[in-house]
Amino acid sequence: MTGHVDPTRERFGAFRRLPEEGPIHMLNLIRFRDVAAYPDGREATGAEAYAAYGRESGPIFRRVGGRIAWSGDFRLMLIGPEEEHWDRCFIAEYPSGAAFVEMVKDPEYQKAVVHRQAAVLDSRLVRLAPRSPGAGFGE
Repeated sequence: MTGHVDPTRERFGAFRRLPEEGPIHMLNLIRFRDVAAYPDGREATGAEAYAAYGRESGPIFRRVGGRIAWSGDFRLMLIGPEEEHWDRCFIAEYPSGAAFVEMVKDPEYQKAVVHRQAAVLDSRLVRLAPRSPGAGFGE
């Protein structure tokens, strides 16, 4: 199975063309490889490689104003493909789309992302515009 790990050039361009609207939320759903796939052959589990990504990218994430707005543990796919599961689920908040772009273009982040690429079997990254919650589902 070939998973989704990095955005295509076209999708990243579409991300950058969205109008600036203040803070953004990025829904992250991550499935790890059992064994990380490092180009240099070093050995680690996918979870260990993703932890290294977190340690090395964290300072850049915080420098651009990022924070984790929500984090949770996957339990069950109630609606959707039953075989789909996620090892890490969280929403990262950035002050703007430009802040996210600044992070991913940072040379130190680009070094850290090698760990993410080695760790991830499949993922989803969804840009959301935060809004105030209502009292019901349709609000």
